[in-house]
Amino acid sequence: MLYKIKLKNADDNVLLDAEVYEWLTSDPYLSKMDFINNLRKHSSGCAVFQKTWKKEDGSFMTETLYLHKVVAEKFLIDTKTKTENLVGAKNNNKLDCRLENIVYRSRAVASRKRKTSSKTGYTGVYQENQRYRAVISLNGKSMHIGMFDSPEEAALAYNRKSLEFYGDTGKLNTIRPTAGDEKPE
Repeated sequence: MLYKIKLKNADDNVLLDAEVYEWLTSDPYLSKMDFINNLRKHSSGCAVFQKTWKKEDGSFMTETLYLHKVVAEKFLIDTKTKTENLVGAKNNNKLDCRLENIVYRSRAVASRKRKTSSKTGYTGVYQENQRYRAVISLNGKSMHIGMFDSPEEAALAYNRKSLEFYGDTGKLNTIRPTAGDEKPE
């Protein structure tokens, strides 16, 4: 069974397996703070629980629990290694916290999966004058793939190299249709 939990501050839902939902609602510590009903969407796109506690000295402390990390530490801890110790989503949807989608991965893989900051909207693609350069990192060094007439061509070249170098742990660009490629309705 699949559970969809509405977030308090967004129109989004978190996806949970029945096993995970049952644990989150029956664990004494998580139940006491009403964890499942107080999930919010964090600026990073993850689902979080945040609570501010008053400390004995009168100051305050904010506790932040990331749902995907809580799930991984309870159900997938045996897959955590010295190098694969960061929690991520296989499908890159940080609100999909089903066990089949949560994975421990290395810092390098997590870095490759991060959203691009390129102005073209494609990872590894940069505009230079009227052409587009495709580059990829390998062993910490930037490697030139080629120059292309469109950002889409450069993004496809990046995708080929990413698959060649990194296989399924590499990042692939989702290619947007260019003007004139859209099909009429």
